[in-house]
Amino acid sequence: MAAGSSRVFVSHLSGIAVFDPGGDQVGRVRDVVVMLRGQPPPGSGDGPQRERPPSVLGLVVEVVSRRRVFLPMTRVTGVESGQVITTGVVNMRRFEQRPAETLVLGELLDRRVTLVETGEQVTVLDVGIQQLPARRDWQIDKVFVRRLRQGKGGALRRRGETLTVEWSAVTGFALEEREQGAATLLATFERMRPADIANTVHHLSPKRRMEIATALDDDRLADVLEELPTDDQVELLDELPDERAADVLEAMDPDDAADLLSELAEQDKERLLQLMRPQDAAPVRRLLSYEEGTAGNIMTTEPIVLQPDDTVALALARVRNADLPAPLAAQVFVCRPPDETPTGRYLGLVHFQRLLRDPPFTLVGSIVDTDLRPLPPETTLPVVSSYLATYNIVAAPVVDEGGHLLGAVTVDDVLDHLLPDDWREEAAQRLPEAGGPRAEGVARHGG
Repeated sequence: MAAGSSRVFVSHLSGIAVFDPGGDQVGRVRDVVVMLRGQPPPGSGDGPQRERPPSVLGLVVEVVSRRRVFLPMTRVTGVESGQVITTGVVNMRRFEQRPAETLVLGELLDRRVTLVETGEQVTVLDVGIQQLPARRDWQIDKVFVRRLRQGKGGALRRRGETLTVEWSAVTGFALEEREQGAATLLATFERMRPADIANTVHHLSPKRRMEIATALDDDRLADVLEELPTDDQVELLDELPDERAADVLEAMDPDDAADLLSELAEQDKERLLQLMRPQDAAPVRRLLSYEEGTAGNIMTTEPIVLQPDDTVALALARVRNADLPAPLAAQVFVCRPPDETPTGRYLGLVHFQRLLRDPPFTLVGSIVDTDLRPLPPETTLPVVSSYLATYNIVAAPVVDEGGHLLGAVTVDDVLDHLLPDDWREEAAQRLPEAGGPRAEGVARHGG
């Protein structure tokens, strides 16, 4: 941003693309790193109760494989038209927050601070940053806050007047936050995918992580939990009240819920299963009954199942479901009633491309592929992966000895279990650095 240009509010930076001078995308902004200066010393002229504006140190940028790196503000040449332009020099060393550093989105938004003039408490909704005139340094200069209305009995209510004030007009940012909400940070999540939210949550403090988990609804939290590392999943689930934990497990895909429950102690696992609705707990129990590392253990119990007298039109309507993972949308499985797993007798499958070639009124039973043999639930992961590669498919039916469809094992399930837990980190370390050697960023993070 050039000197004298308008300020940028940090919430508007969340998720925007970062480009090098050649127009190649480096990554996306996930947070802004600032240095809180604390209270000025007596006699400094800033007033004994006022905190000096924080310096903006840089941006946290998410690059390939969800890796987060530090981009110094001295390497930012422009913030315009919904994008950040850099000098092209980016160090790919993983960002590690230092004790004196503060993340704006993760730690300042929703914080309760005090207006110096009136002494009233306000909630931080956003902060504005601006480049200092004739310099490359940046600092926070504005704070967008909401007054807390007084309710009955003196209780504070969130909805009140909003106003933008100078940084010097508020105090309390340097104090430890004990009752920080999550509404404003959640608003920045609305346009993010669950995997990106999970990566943000992973980098927050345990306290802030729990605040976010508490504020998310069950379905959204379930989506985020499915994308988190196992340790984070277990930690969050352990902190939730048992009834809420059971509700979230019900909202998860059965195979993901089973994977998470398998990490718990036996008594904790059984307690949560007892709290789940029987119809939701049943498929999870079935998955847990199979040996770890087998098709039965990692399959999804909710593939698209049709009866032989259903039409191609119905099959395409089911495939078009936006919430359906792509591997499961690649084919439909044709079975005798009942059409919920375990189904009636499995007849075969119909690939998506075949559905596109036949008239909408065609019965799926007349175009079913019976040549592809199904997998028994005890099939090991190496055999499953070879099966998918041999037949060039992304999902395979899992059928028991009686010929009933139990579920489908997908290529993403196989990869999740075959790759090491830290495969994303290892992949990022093997990638070449974007834009060549790093200068100032190297000195800062020891690269």
